[in-house]
Amino acid sequence: MVAVQSPLLTPEEYLAFERESDVKHEYVAGEIIAMAGANRRHNLIQMDTGTTLNLQLRGRNCEVYPSDMRVKVGALGIYTYPDITVVCGDAELEDAEQDTLLNPTVIIEILSPTTQRYDRELKFHRYQLIPSLRDYLLIAQDRPTIEHYALGDDRRWLPALHEGLVESVALRSIGCSLALAEVYRKVRFDSASAS
Repeated sequence: MVAVQSPLLTPEEYLAFERESDVKHEYVAGEIIAMAGANRRHNLIQMDTGTTLNLQLRGRNCEVYPSDMRVKVGALGIYTYPDITVVCGDAELEDAEQDTLLNPTVIIEILSPTTQRYDRELKFHRYQLIPSLRDYLLIAQDRPTIEHYALGDDRRWLPALHEGLVESVALRSIGCSLALAEVYRKVRFDSASAS
């Protein structure tokens, strides 16, 4: 991710710019930040994870979105593009363009060496300000590992680490589970990192 040098933009100016752009940009405090493309492994993980969730949610009032669905952190006026977003119940959208979701239930980010610190720290702190958010998942690319943060009844985020292809992540907020074997179905690891 690279900040684009430009004068500070209002949210309205950002949305007008973004809707005409061929490249995705996040928006933070008036600045637009260009997003880098994803590698093969990232794309395989994203597609298999989204497909697994979409199949489990079939016939329910839930929707699974890939990284083209923008999410707004309303309390901060930040716009971002999670790798996968799930909403259960009616989707609340910012405007008639229907390209900015306001009420995600689950957000999933696929970690890369350049974004993992941001995804674990600052981005997660920002996402916690979304009232509807119940689960936040961080999926590693280099080994079969998912970090799961679930919002508890006491409004605290409870961390759980799932490692190895025999593990599964329970997403109680949407009544689904993610088997790591499915998430990493097409990804090949060396024998030491796969166990």
